Amino acid sequence: MTGNMWVRQIHRWLSIAFTLAVIANIVAMTMQVEANWIGFLALVPLIPLLATGLYLFALPHIGQSDGVRREAQS
Repeated sequence: MTGNMWVRQIHRWLSIAFTLAVIANIVAMTMQVEANWIGFLALVPLIPLLATGLYLFALPHIGQSDGVRREAQS
């Protein structure tokens, strides 16, 4: 598996963890449970999710600029 495939797989698993943390937060809010740690639980996967998402977003743009440079040099 290439490096980009690993980043995509990690991003997918982090999105699942983030979704579960948000669902747990919603359930806790509807039950009126006063536990602040449940709210912060969603931040744990959110920060690396942001980093991998930005990397995956920038990946085609970085590759595209390299392709434009190669065409200009030809």
